[in-house]
Amino acid sequence: MTTRRRTSQAARAVARITAAGALVLAVTAAPGARAADYRTTRESPTLMYDAPSAKARAQFIYGPDVPVEVVVEVDGWTKVRDVSGTIGWIANPALGDKRVVVVRAPLADVRANPDDAAPLVLKAEQGVLLEVAENATSHATTVSPGWVKVRHRDGGVGFVRLAQVFGF
Repeated sequence: MTTRRRTSQAARAVARITAAGALVLAVTAAPGARAADYRTTRESPTLMYDAPSAKARAQFIYGPDVPVEVVVEVDGWTKVRDVSGTIGWIANPALGDKRVVVVRAPLADVRANPDDAAPLVLKAEQGVLLEVAENATSHATTVSPGWVKVRHRDGGVGFVRLAQVFGF
């Protein structure tokens, strides 16, 4: 085998390894590279289907302002995951951009400041909806890391730990 041929084969092998490495890096880095995207149900009732079609089987009925995590958007439909982990399809017009979280812990403390020692504003039970009261769009952009400012529908405003809620 000639030196030129060996050099050419070696170059192709390096190119394949580099391409494979780049693909592995892209696949492993992708999940952490972007923050989860959440939407809320816009109307009541909002139906979740088992396929992206109004002719598909309805799985769940949601009221307004329920947060869901976007998995993928396809042809006027969004595949979503709810707080319980159920995955299904919702028609795009039924989803809005209102920022709402739902308490997933048995009981969440909403405090006056983002500090466990701060005065308690209210206790929210599992399933309670809280409107996001700051302009943050992800965990990394909250005013206080690990906390998000929220507003209860009865008027209480305070901070809740992100680990206690779903939708942000």
